[in-house]
Amino acid sequence: MSSKRESPLEVFLNRHDDAAWRETLVTLLPAIHEVDRNAAQVWFHFYPLALLRAFQAAEDPARLAQELLMQGSWYLKDQLDASHTFLYGHRFWPEVKRAVVQLAGGVEIPNGRTLAEVVREVARAAAAERKVDESLTIGIAAVGLMALQQVGSEEFRRAPGEVLIDRRHLKRTPEEVLRERAKDEGQGLFGFLRTADRRWTVVWDENADDRRFKALDKQEVASGAQADKRPWHETDARCTVNEGPIPVQCRSASCGTCWVGVLGGADKLSETEWRERKVMPLFGYVETDDPKPLIRLSCQARAEGPVSVVIPPWNGYFGKYLKRVREGTSEEAVASS
Repeated sequence: MSSKRESPLEVFLNRHDDAAWRETLVTLLPAIHEVDRNAAQVWFHFYPLALLRAFQAAEDPARLAQELLMQGSWYLKDQLDASHTFLYGHRFWPEVKRAVVQLAGGVEIPNGRTLAEVVREVARAAAAERKVDESLTIGIAAVGLMALQQVGSEEFRRAPGEVLIDRRHLKRTPEEVLRERAKDEGQGLFGFLRTADRRWTVVWDENADDRRFKALDKQEVASGAQADKRPWHETDARCTVNEGPIPVQCRSASCGTCWVGVLGGADKLSETEWRERKVMPLFGYVETDDPKPLIRLSCQARAEGPVSVVIPPWNGYFGKYLKRVREGTSEEAVASS
């Protein structure tokens, strides 16, 4: 947060924690266009407010990062414009940013106003400016408000507010994106006869045509990524040479490095088994009874059809911190656990 005096909007937002945001997303989901329904939820898993608060409260943030084996980039302020390129609504980010700035410069939020209502107000303003359906701007409006809450007015205003998608992909309609995600790879005229050699397309960046690889039927997604020998370690230091675009270290659900968000095709991945369910809360990524959640460990999730995923910018054992907060244990105990 900014050290300067908070705006009335920031005061309002800071009354809401991750749990309140989750409830708000549940309320908003029916109104969010299908193209961004999963993406909005994934973004909030990638950038939880509790993660920022942990490092703000730490006496020695570098030590905390070492204790939790944090890798990558976990500060939203360092990637404000780039953090949500996987949302279709990213196209409307300049309008959403202006709407948030305008609201932040206004008067106090009236008592009784809900977080969902404030999100809808921002979405409505952005949709009116771009002359698009409000359902396309609700997800990115929620992102914009959480971004303001995390980085503060000064940093938020300073961000360029750029759309980081090339012109050709910008032209795609929501329906085109959804059709691509739902594309039935029938494996040819006699595909129903093929078994062992079936291959499914895994897309890990919908805004670049070369960000995809093939996974064998029922192969772990991370193992399928390994076939892509391009030097992805040059763009993401967490990647290993010749191991593909998904960071991975152990392939046994022990490191948490390979977690991904699922934009499309969650039903085309295998159900979570006991180990994945057990360790996901340890990493702090997700805690759910859903057998096919939107957050997965790609070394455990097996491809049973085409799927679209997005790779988060960080990984670690943040669940250890959450456990310490709940149980009041010492930093030393967490570090040695």
